[in-house]
Amino acid sequence: MTKILKLGLPKGSLQEATFAMFKKAGFTIHAGERSYIPSIDDVEIDPVLLRAQEMSRYVEDGALDCGITGNDWIMENGSEVIKVEGLVYAKQSLNPVRWVLAVPESSGIKEVKDLNGKLIATELVNVTKAYLAKHKVKAEVEFSWGATEVKVASGLVDGIVELTETGRSLRAHKLIQIATIIESTTQFIANKVSYRDGWKKAKMHQICLLLKGAIQAEGRVGLKMNIQEKNLKKIVSLLPALKNPTISHLAQKDWLAVETIIEEKIVRNIIPQLRAAGAQGIIEYPLNKLIY
Repeated sequence: MTKILKLGLPKGSLQEATFAMFKKAGFTIHAGERSYIPSIDDVEIDPVLLRAQEMSRYVEDGALDCGITGNDWIMENGSEVIKVEGLVYAKQSLNPVRWVLAVPESSGIKEVKDLNGKLIATELVNVTKAYLAKHKVKAEVEFSWGATEVKVASGLVDGIVELTETGRSLRAHKLIQIATIIESTTQFIANKVSYRDGWKKAKMHQICLLLKGAIQAEGRVGLKMNIQEKNLKKIVSLLPALKNPTISHLAQKDWLAVETIIEEKIVRNIIPQLRAAGAQGIIEYPLNKLIY
């Protein structure tokens, strides 16, 4: 009988990025536009799509063995789960996301203490209340179902606590950030009982290893080239290697093969330099996974 790991995947803003990372990690997931039961090409995994906001509660109570959600929602729900691995990726970048306290540019509010007696809207109510209490600010915090920027821009509330990666949406609504409430990264979390099961624990770590390898490969490419031995020092000085480039001898005397991993964004600048320094047969190739 095949053992099964019940895995929660985030529906919503993180879904596309999560599916893409699983694809690079070696797992293909398919989900219909309205479906909450996706398919995956691993018979040992039973996936379910849930809002990231709810994930930690279902993992904590054992309805799911494990799941992927943000550290922000673990804090908001006060869930007691095991953080198996931090997976630093977000909807648009590989950086942590931030929950920021924002107010209208024209409000005259400059710092947190200026919000005493004011009304703040957010989806992250408990974390926001804890932050305000820490700073001895007495403000009312109400739950917002969405469109939070519009509420403050329309004068319905005095401030908002909203999730941001780039800050563009806030600026578009003429809002300024006066504080960062928390930074959050994506977490692979596990139910405490499930994690004590040897098979389930091993399966979780297998998934995490492959996902982390996929994330670490993001934005990097492999680079191969042939060089004359006399040009080695000059070529190596141009290569910002992960550690050190791999160098091997070719059948042709005095010729070497050099291979390294570099950030994709610098390839367009470095290839002409390598060619000018004597490199030949330069090959750039994509990476699916990078395991340290």
